[in-house]
Amino acid sequence: MGIQKDRLRFNVGGRVFETTATTLANAGRNSVFGAMFDENWNFQSTNSDEHFVDRNPDCFGVLLDLLRTQELYLPSNIPEKLLYREALYYGLLDHVRAAKWGQFDGNRLRLSQSIAGQAPGDGTAIRAGPDGGCCVAHGSMVHVYDWMLEEHPPINLDYQRVNDVGWIDSESVVVSVCERLGRGEGGMGLFSSSTGELRYKFHVSHENQAKSFTAGALSFSSDYKIFSSCKGRSNEYGVGVWDQVTGKQIDFFYEPLGWSLGDADKLQWLEGTNCLLVATLFPRKDNCYISLLDFRDKNMVWSWSDIGAPITVDEKRVRDAIAMEESNSICVVNEYEDLGFIDLRMNGGSIRWSSRSRLMKGMMPDEPCYPKLALHEGQLFSSMNDSISVFCGPDWVLTSRLRRSYGGSICDFSIGGDRLFALHSEENVFDIWETPSPPII
Repeated sequence: MGIQKDRLRFNVGGRVFETTATTLANAGRNSVFGAMFDENWNFQSTNSDEHFVDRNPDCFGVLLDLLRTQELYLPSNIPEKLLYREALYYGLLDHVRAAKWGQFDGNRLRLSQSIAGQAPGDGTAIRAGPDGGCCVAHGSMVHVYDWMLEEHPPINLDYQRVNDVGWIDSESVVVSVCERLGRGEGGMGLFSSSTGELRYKFHVSHENQAKSFTAGALSFSSDYKIFSSCKGRSNEYGVGVWDQVTGKQIDFFYEPLGWSLGDADKLQWLEGTNCLLVATLFPRKDNCYISLLDFRDKNMVWSWSDIGAPITVDEKRVRDAIAMEESNSICVVNEYEDLGFIDLRMNGGSIRWSSRSRLMKGMMPDEPCYPKLALHEGQLFSSMNDSISVFCGPDWVLTSRLRRSYGGSICDFSIGGDRLFALHSEENVFDIWETPSPPII
């Protein structure tokens, strides 16, 4: 590529910029600049020596410098959200995100900002979006925020209580709700995250008849399946499976005698074993049920319960559970905020409580929330009153704590898009934690 051919001139909003095709190639094929190149990334010459772009010239200069240096410098006269909008137009949001903060690391997270919710009282759930946004469920409403943390039109469920919410992609959200009594409508819907409009209703069929049902916990697989715990009026208790693309029900695991699936608090799809973790926990039920379901042969391949076993009181108060495939174990947390581990290689085995992973005790708030668990990139996270503890290593040793004194207890948290979102019980305040970008050497 010759020097003259490599040089490019842009007129952006009346201001002229000069750069090279080599610099623009750093934008990637999915950017606006990528469309200016062929398969070999050779710039196709045009009759004009100057390319006019009717956009903000100040932001263009910042983004062009980002492509040159891989570093983001934002002058004080440019609003941050304006830069984000311009980056979205050019297809450079991923570059801005990569320069704004580093790769997710629970031990290096720093509080970025806090946002007050729209309604007082406890929220139902907070879920991180794949692009760094989030949604907050409260009562019959789901408030959706994009990566710039601007709120989109809320999802209104018309006085139906939201049980869970999950992201299909950055544009689609699945919401599970209680059935509408007397209406026979399904308990799950697919909504647009940008407009809040209902796109599709999911139905449960039993004996060739559509049934009204309450949908509970949600989970999603990489092969485009949606899983939800279902509690119906006839015999449709268990876990339903739907196709994300068509919205059609494709399977159903009926609740076995003496077990509890339809009231499940937690579902988790395990990619390595092609199984689904189903956990029904205290206080929803007096007894706890944890199982692994294999839908290929309709079999419960592993199960644990505190029924009929000489176990301690601690084990009868399991609040959350999460499977860790690499260590063939399930981590649980009790109401005393102790961590325990169950060996998946032993069906119905007892819990091994780990003193080295014992959570640090603090002052009990006036309205404590139940602890929650999450596993992300080899690190284990557990909420505890008004803080989140981070555990690392083969023995899951406590290595860091995330805490902010304002907002009360943490009722839920979620990790995604290289951010951790923590929802507090007071006024639905939620915090955004990010990993700082590496220092410039």
